[in-house]
Formats: sequence, structure tokens, C-alpha cells
Amino acid sequence: MSQLLGKTHLSGLSCQRLQSNLNNESRLVMPVPARRYKTTGRRSLGGPLKASNPDQSSVRELGKLGEKIVDSKNNVVSAPESLSKSKAVVKMAPMDGNEATAHVAYAVSDVSFIYPITPSTPMGESADAWAAEGKKNVFGNVMSVTEMESETGAAGAVHGALAAGSLTTTFTCSQGLLLMIPNMYKIAGELMPCVMHVTARALAKHALSILGDHQDVMAVRQTGWGMLCSHSVQEAQDLALVAHLATLRASVPFVHFFDGFRTSHEINKISIIPYEAISEVINRPVYQQAIRHHQQRALNPTHPHQRGTAQGPDVYFQCAEASNPFYNAAAGHVVEAMKEVSAITGRTYNLFDYVGHPQAEHVVVMMGSGSEVTQEAVNYLVAQGKKVGLLKVRLFRPWSTEHFIAALPVTASRITVLDRTKEPGALGDPLYLEVFACISEHEMLTGATTRRLVIPGRYGLASKDYTPAMAVSVYENMALKQPKRNFTVGIVDDVTFTSLPVAPSLNTLPPGTQQCMFWGMGSDGTVGANKEAIKIIADNTNLYAQAYFSYDAHKSGGVTVSHLRFGPQPIGSSYLIEQADYLAVHHQSYMQKYDVLSKLRPGGVLLLNSVFTDVASLETFLPAPVKRRMAELQPQLYVLDARQVADTVGLGKRINMVMQTAFFHLSGVMPMQQAIELLKKSIAKAYGKKGPEVVAQNQAAVDDTIKHLKRIDIPASWAATPTPIVSPDPAVKRSTLSSSKWHFIEEVAKPMLALEGDNLPVSVFGPDGFVPPGTTVIERRAIAASVPVWKSDSCTQCNICSFVCPHAAIRPSLAKPGELGGAPETFQTLKAKGAGLGEFQYRIQVSPFDCTGCNLCVQACPDNALVDTPINNVLAIEDKNWSFARSLPERVDVLDRTTVKGSQFMTPLMEFSGACEGCGETTYVKLLTQLFGERLIIANATGCSSIWGGSAPSNPYTTNEDGYGPAWANSLFEDNAQFGLGIAMGTVQRRKTLSRHVQEVLADSSVPMSETLKTKLGEWSAVWQDASAVAPIAKEVSALLEKEHAHDPRLERLYAERDMLLKPSIWIVGGDGWAYDIGYGGLDHVMSTGEDINILVLDTEMYSNTGGQKSKSTPLGAVTKFAAGGKTRPKKDLGAMAMGYGDVYVASTCLQSNYGQVVKAMSEAEKYGGVSLVLAYAPCVMHGIEGGMCHTIEESKEAVETGYWPLYRYNPSVLEDGTKHRFQLDSKKLKGELEHFLHHENRFNILDRKSPETATRLHHDLDLLNKERFEHLKHLAETDAAAPRHGVEQIEEAEKKRRGTALPMGPGGQEGPAKPSHFT
Repeated sequence: MSQLLGKTHLSGLSCQRLQSNLNNESRLVMPVPARRYKTTGRRSLGGPLKASNPDQSSVRELGKLGEKIVDSKNNVVSAPESLSKSKAVVKMAPMDGNEATAHVAYAVSDVSFIYPITPSTPMGESADAWAAEGKKNVFGNVMSVTEMESETGAAGAVHGALAAGSLTTTFTCSQGLLLMIPNMYKIAGELMPCVMHVTARALAKHALSILGDHQDVMAVRQTGWGMLCSHSVQEAQDLALVAHLATLRASVPFVHFFDGFRTSHEINKISIIPYEAISEVINRPVYQQAIRHHQQRALNPTHPHQRGTAQGPDVYFQCAEASNPFYNAAAGHVVEAMKEVSAITGRTYNLFDYVGHPQAEHVVVMMGSGSEVTQEAVNYLVAQGKKVGLLKVRLFRPWSTEHFIAALPVTASRITVLDRTKEPGALGDPLYLEVFACISEHEMLTGATTRRLVIPGRYGLASKDYTPAMAVSVYENMALKQPKRNFTVGIVDDVTFTSLPVAPSLNTLPPGTQQCMFWGMGSDGTVGANKEAIKIIADNTNLYAQAYFSYDAHKSGGVTVSHLRFGPQPIGSSYLIEQADYLAVHHQSYMQKYDVLSKLRPGGVLLLNSVFTDVASLETFLPAPVKRRMAELQPQLYVLDARQVADTVGLGKRINMVMQTAFFHLSGVMPMQQAIELLKKSIAKAYGKKGPEVVAQNQAAVDDTIKHLKRIDIPASWAATPTPIVSPDPAVKRSTLSSSKWHFIEEVAKPMLALEGDNLPVSVFGPDGFVPPGTTVIERRAIAASVPVWKSDSCTQCNICSFVCPHAAIRPSLAKPGELGGAPETFQTLKAKGAGLGEFQYRIQVSPFDCTGCNLCVQACPDNALVDTPINNVLAIEDKNWSFARSLPERVDVLDRTTVKGSQFMTPLMEFSGACEGCGETTYVKLLTQLFGERLIIANATGCSSIWGGSAPSNPYTTNEDGYGPAWANSLFEDNAQFGLGIAMGTVQRRKTLSRHVQEVLADSSVPMSETLKTKLGEWSAVWQDASAVAPIAKEVSALLEKEHAHDPRLERLYAERDMLLKPSIWIVGGDGWAYDIGYGGLDHVMSTGEDINILVLDTEMYSNTGGQKSKSTPLGAVTKFAAGGKTRPKKDLGAMAMGYGDVYVASTCLQSNYGQVVKAMSEAEKYGGVSLVLAYAPCVMHGIEGGMCHTIEESKEAVETGYWPLYRYNPSVLEDGTKHRFQLDSKKLKGELEHFLHHENRFNILDRKSPETATRLHHDLDLLNKERFEHLKHLAETDAAAPRHGVEQIEEAEKKRRGTALPMGPGGQEGPAKPSHFT
């Protein structure tokens, strides 16, 4: 035992030989390291692996593990017996990489701790859904799935579950993976078997990207985890099993990763490993004994030990080296696991797999989905006689030089290593460094006389498309006499000139493959319908199928492009379609905005959804270049007014099933009658949760489609259509390019919005990722089917329509009679009503190009003064009216901006965002900009509000006529509160410095300045902490300094600091996932500081940005992802927790229920000199509100009336005098039934349909909790028990006497201490 102990790492035990702690050997089974393998040159790796000089105890332990010892002298372990005897039927099915991976992870894990992050979230969702259904894994258990508050928490819980002896897994990527790093070190250090499945994704640097590359996984390569890479959807499943088997064999934790989106979200027809086969493998003695080892090493009082101790320099180093045997043996364990998976699947995997010419001279080394693309290029080049090859890396850690050299052709003289990551300042990227060191060391040790040339390159960051043509360019570069090193491929780098020229497009697809593209609009159902279509094709024909989906940055109403391939052979083409046989354009406006025909092959099928369904109307509608291009391509052109069909059956804008039916009819992929039957079945399955009415409507759409489909013969005259000549340097462009904003718009924004960003060179971008304000003004998406038109004779000028508009697309205008001379004839106005408005005319005007058609304004108008009108009827008219309205002068403070009506005369400095139509979040932020926009700083947590508010190149935050406007920044998801606090403290310090400099200038009579400037500086100094008073003075001082700053260095200094003259209004903004969960610790700390900072929580009661997962804000009984059976715990009361501090301003608001209360709450919060917290109820499309988002006003009012969302304000600055209370309950008496409110939202109705008894119980409990809370709030309003019993002045005076000194400088630089708390 002592001999064995000296060579073994015991998780949690000292590396010293503490024999006294191990008296009962039978109760503690230890992992036993295999020995380092001998290097035997280029031998076959299929045979047994030999270990050198094993001791007999190791042989005995291996025998215990159940391996068959065939040569005890050399400790040779036999290859696993074939498991092909399994009777399980091979099943082919379409699924994406996430589902394929989750299928295996669920099978062999008992516990999972998860947290949503794109694009790994669907793995956790699948596991949670299967657990909710009671699905059992191969051990006969239902997996325990727990959503944590953050990835940090998930990693800690994983570590704990492993310490308890459970088989545990998790799913993550990107910033979430980085948050797990500390625990990854611990798990690896304790040699715990675990697999973490990672959808490799870009990291947030100069900008956030949710798309795929290897930046995140390369950032954890030093943690001691094995790293296994899958290259395709099929491999994602197979190697997931390899990882789980290998970790048990090796006692080394593994990261199993595959490319985010390109693999995680690609749907492909794969062979499913049945649970019976997995069970057959996992029940082999080697794995059962490994599981028992893991369990017997667990923390347990029946066999106690200590782990996680502190060590000094005397032993830490030695213990760190004690794990070496495990890592030396790990590659061999992966090899054995691969053999066992191969035995049950028939698919062979190796640590490094080579494809290509057997005597290849030029070889590419890479890992991930890009290898599938390069393989197509290799096949193409080899067919032309080129001696090229590809070496696929599957096991990146631990790296095995032996296996790499064995797999690399001896003829390879030049090797290009392609990394999908970037490490600025490094000698090379990670895979290159590994390969270069491996080859160099091998050549040195073997005395090679000829050295191979190893060339580093980079590709595919943030899912930048990588094509076979690009791969060919890589091989062409290798063939040059002096190949370019550290190159990039797929971009144009005209700054440091790293990029390779790209060869022309190639057709490397398997013969018979058909390619189809669908241009849809976010939320129109196109993507969902195409997912169903690819499953129908894959499940009901002998064809293989592949689907991938690309999106723009808008939350809803943006462009989606679906890429579908199907054919008689497996499809591994991990790149976008370049020549479509079938092209469907689901929105007619795309024909005018995007070059959709560039991907259509000549003679292909073109289906256009349009109201223009004959040659004459198309002639007028289509742009001249499009008609010329059609004449050249001669497609089979079909048109279909899908909206008409959808409206007839009650689907509205949901045209997906109409267009999908047309696809099956035109593609001929299967008999139409069969397609209709399968479509209807898929509809029942996909929409069953939304109720029978939705199912019936979609099925009716299928029946009603074909008769509306029309074939159009392309007129020969279209070939001669003249194309207008556009000046390459128009005067308007020359006149505006002096402004950095307009330079950005012309050079960056417009190409990106036209979906041509892939063609932009490096030189047009700044290195810091900054975006100028107000770029959404050029989008003009025209995505609404109908828009509101103003009826002046019914209007009472309340401005409510503008107040509730989520996109700032409808606004009131005020004009003096003399300003209306150039108005369009249709620009009718009324005499303005209200004090101080007598000289003005009034109008409500919509922007038809920017309206999203949510219809909220129409529903909110108390006077029926807005008429919902088809956009085609009024687009040109209302656009002219809008342009004129925008040309009118801004009316600043014509009314009190802290009123509902007055606020809407302030130009919104957040406009035309990428949010969903009817979004409940944007209205709050828009109002924030109308109240404080010209001095607003926003720290925005990652989430919905950062995506609709900050997706390049679209910046909805704009400026007023003076160029002032919101300064907006996003750091991360988890750190937003701290980020905002840092902004606040940095700003406070800078303003203090400015104040001191002003005092110095005023005190020095030698400073040469005008009396006017001196007076204004004095005025500024007197009120510099009063935001409203200092604003006009700051403007005057800035203008004076502009004229006089050159007179003296001290004035020059003030001039340089003039941006601190205004007092900024600093707001920390984020959703409930941030505030209640991942960012709560930071939020709580900020509330504890007493600093002058404001917090706005946009509460959708779920993780709306990642697809609707449960948060701690999710109410009892709601069905969300990660709470498929209904949430069984009540919502966290964040407001009550904040009021516990006593000196935090807290408001609970619901804009669409009480307009005045939210204005008052925001105004009070901003004025308050300490921390303020505004909780904002934000209805979301994920709630599934009956009738759509246009009904959120009625739904919000009912939420307040039933007590579901109470309205209140707690203001610590209010002086208690017996009649005034710090706590003000703004909700009125409860009325109505909660059940009535809940039945209008699908998130509650799902449970009604799924489990009526559970729904009744949870809804009843929710009602009781709401009523109990309301009674408690009434009590607070009557007694103010939440507040200190003494007034602010009394507390400050007592504090002054206690200290015996004058009051110190308080938070934000104001005189006085922090506001009082319970503990004062």
C-alpha cells in the first residue's frame, strides 16, 4: 500500500504519505495512474498501448478495474471487446449539435447545474425538459437539473456535486466559461471525473459576439482539463460519449467543445446512439468500477477525509507534479474510449485523423467545423492531382506528440495550422504553438536533417463564414516560394495586410445535393417552419438533410436567412449556401433593400411573397437592377400574397406555414399529399402548446395556399431595363463625410445594414468598437403591415400614443403658424391646447418606415384618434409628413417635462431600436431619455436591452440639437452594477477636480478673463451639484470658455474639463436575469454604498434574451424554460430587500398601467441624492399575451388591479410629520380575479392544459401571496414601518453631535453624509 500511495494522487488528501489516515484500505479506493507510453515511431495506433516498468500493485489495481490483463509483465491491456452484438436498431434522425450532445450527456449523468448563455442554452433546456417528463438515463434515474444564479454558481455546484460522488455535467460557453475557471482548476486539481460541454464562442472584447470561434475554450486550456473537439453534429454526439467514458477511465475532467452556432445550431441527419448501446458500454466492469471509485472518494462521514487544504512552499510544488501520471495516461484512455464508441457505432475516431493524399506534401492542421469545409477542398484538390491533406485535431489536451506525429504523413514538408481564435501580442495562436513545439521537439529528438515549415493562419472569428474556396487559398499560399505567415483568410485586411486573396467559389458538394434559401423576418415563423420542414424531409425520405440559420441583430423584425440542403449522400458542408436551387423571399421589401438574387443559380426557382402578383404591378415595384438580374438568371418565378392567406385564416403576419406549403409544392421533394399530411402533423406537435385554435389556423393555411400561387413569365423587356447611374462621390456624401458619424454611416453602417458587412475591409473600422450616436435613423425598415394614421377631429392632445410607443415612431409636433409654410398639404394641424401652448399648432405624426406595427398606440388612444391603415396606402404620404415634422425646431421645456404630456414634447433620444414590436422594455428607456437624456450615462447589462440598444452598427441612442445625448456602454452580464458604480465614482472624482480648479481660478485675480465668465463660474460653483440649476449655467460657461480659453493655461485646463460642467444622471440598466440572479451580488453592494446612482430594472420575469428561461423574478406557477412543470417557488421581492437598507429610494412601476406614476418615480429617483432602484414591469412577447403585444395595456392594468404587480414608491428623503409617509402605495384597492389575468398569458395557460390540478394549486397560492403582500404594503403605507422613525434633519443633527465635527463631504460630492438607514 505504501508503494502505491507514493505514486497516487488522492483528491482532498495530502500528497505526503499519511498512512495513519488510511487505516482501512478497503473503504478508500484510489484512482491509479497508468504509466507513460513508450514512443515507438510511426507504428499503428490501433494495437494495445504498452506501459514501461509497472509495479505489481498497479497491475492489481488495473485488474480490479475489470480490464483483461493479457501480459502482466508489460501491463498490456486488451482492446475492448466489440459491442456490435447490441440488438439496438440504428435510428437516423435530424437534430442539431446541442440536442445531439444533450442526448448523451443526459444518458450518463445524474446531476446537472445550468445557467443560460447563448448558444449553449438549448442543451440545458433539453435536459430540463426531459427531466420534467420523467425521462430516465442509463442508470434508471431522472437527471436532477438545477438552474443556478450564474455560471460561477453553476461551476461551484458542479464541484460540490462531484465532491459528493455524483456524475455531474454542465453546459456553457464564452464569458460563462471564463466565470467557471476558478472551479475548473479545483476540479482538475482534485482529479474528478466530469464533462463540461461547451459551444465554443467568441469573447466580449471591443464588442460582444454570440457567434462561434475558439476564443473561450483556448482561454481555459491551462486549467488541467482534457479538451476534446467535435467537428460536426454527428461527432458532437459521438465524442460527447467518448468524453464521458474517457473522464471515468482517466480521472481527468474533460471539456467537450464544438463550434457555437455552426455546429450547435446546425440541424443534420445523424445516426442516434440508442440508450441501450450506451448502457451496454457504461455497464462494463471498467466503468462501473470507475464510478465506484468516484463515489468512494466522495465526502462522506462514513469514510471521512479532508480536501481543499492550504499548503506551503514545502509541499505545494510536489503535489502539483503528483498528477503527472494521470495526464500522461489520459490520451491512451481517450483512444480506448474512442474504440468503444466505434464498436457500437461503426464510426472510427482517433486523436488525430488524417484525410487526403497518402503522400501529401502540404497539410493543413485544424479543429472544429472548419475541418469539414477544408476536407471538401482537399477532395477537390486531390481529384486534380494535388498532393494535399488535412489533419483533424480531436484531442487538444492533453496533447499527444506520439499520436500527432504518427498521423502526419512523413511526406509533409509544409504545414499550415489554422486557429479559430486570436491572442493579440502572442508569438502565435494556441494550436499553432502546440503544433510547432510538437514538430520541433520531434525533429530535434530524432535528429531530422530537413525541417518542416510550419505556417500560422487564422480564420472564422465570430462565425465568419469559411468556404472551400478559402481553404484552397490556404493551400495556394503554402505552395508559394515564400508563404505568407500569420495570415488571415475570409476578410480583407488593408491595414496590416495579413489577408490571403480568395479563390473563386467552388462547387464541392456531394452530387445530387439540392440547396434552398429562405429570406424571412424575425418573428414571422420562417425559421421555425424551416426546422420543421427539414425534419419532415429527413424523417420521411431517404434523403440526408442539413439546415442552418443566420440572423441579423434585431430582436424581432430583422432579417433571417435559412440555408437548407438535402440530397442522397451525407452533407458536411459547414458553410452558407452560395448557389441556391430554390430561393424564397418572404418579404417583398427585401427585393429593394438586399441583393437577394446574388445567391440564386441561373434557372432556379424564385418564390416571392408580395401583394404585387401580376407582371404590371411587379414592373412598377421591382427596382431596375433587380429586373435586369432576373432577366439574366431566368428563374422560374412564382408570386404569392401570403399575408392575404394568413389574414383569411386568422394568422396575421405569421406567414410561415403558407410559404412552407408553397416550398413543398414547388420543390417536389416528396408527393404533395404526403407533404400536406406531414405538415399538419408537425403543426399539431409544434403549436399544440399554444392551443387548438392556433393549430387549426395553421392547418387551414396549408389547405388554402396552393390556389393562390401564381407563375410569372419574366418579360424580355426586363433585360433592357436601364439602370440609373449613381455618382461614386455625390455632393451630399462629400458634404457630410467631415463628420465622424456620417463617415461611419456611409462607410460602415449602410453596407452592414445591406448585409454586405462581410465585404468591408479592416481599414473602415476603429480598433475600439465605438459607434457614433443616432445611426438607426437610416434603417427605415418598413416592416409594419399597417401603421396608425392620425384623425385630428377626434384628438384631445393627451400625447398618450407617443408615451406608450416602444420605438419612438409616433410623436407630437408643435409648430408656430409661420413654420408651416412648407408643409405638405396632408400635414393637418390643430390649435394646441394647454397653458403656454397658445402660439402653437399641434399634430401627431407617425414614421411609417420606422413603425413596427405593434398597434399599441391605437389601443392606448382614449379618443379613437388613430386609425390602423395598410402601410402601402399611406407610406409615401406619411413619410413626407414625418420628414417635415422632423424639420421643425425642438420644443424644449414648453411644458413641465416631468408630466406625461410634457415629457412627450421632449425629443426622445432613443429611437427606432431593434426591439420586438410592442416591447415592454424600450418605453421605459425612451422615457428616461426624454426626462434626462441630454445628461444621461447608461451602464447597460448584457441582455435584451443591450442587444436592442447596442448591436452594431445600429445605435438607437441619439443627440439633441446641441449634440448632447445619452452615453451608453455595456461591460458584461454579471458586472453591470459594479461597472455603473465605477462610472459614477470616476465621474464624481472628475467633477470634484473641476470644482477645485474653478475655485482656484476664481481665487486668483491674475487670471485674465472677462467679468461675465467670472460671474458665470461663480454661479456654477454655487450650484454645481444641482443638476437642473447647473444645466443652463454650464452651457453659458462652455460658450465663454470657447472664446477665452487661450488666454491662460488655467482657463485652458477648464476648457479641457468642460464636459464635466453638467451634472450627469447615471443609470444602471438591466433585466431581471441580471438584477435578480447573476448580478444581484453587485447590485446589493451598490445599494449598500449610498452613492448618488440610479438603477432601472426592466423586469420581464424571465431571461427573455436567451429564449425565456426561469429567473428568480419568475412568478409562482409560470411555465418557462428551466421550469417546464411550472415554477414552484415564489418570486424574489427585490423591492422589499432594497427597502431593508432604509436609505435606498425604491419604486415599483408599470408604465402601461399608470403613466403618471412612472414619470413621478423616475423623477424622484433621479433627484434623490443616494441610491435609487426603479422596478419596471415589462411585458414581453415571451409571455404569450392573448391577442398579441397590442393588448399589453389592458393586461398591465389587470396585473396592477389584481395585486400581481403592485405600484409603490419609497422615498427616504420625505420628512415624516404624521401626514406624509416615506412609503406611498400607488396601487388602488384590489379588484378583479387573478385567474382572469393569468388566463390571458400563455406562460400560465400552458400549465392549465398540461396539468390542470397543478395549475389550480399554484395559481391559488400565487393569489394568496399577492393578497398577503398587498395587505403588508397597505400596512407600510399607513405606518411606514419600512423607514427610520426619525426625519433626515434629526438624524443628521444627531450624527453631527456624535462626531463633534462638521459634516464631511458626502457621496457624489454633496455636503452631508449618506442618507439615513435603520442602523444610524
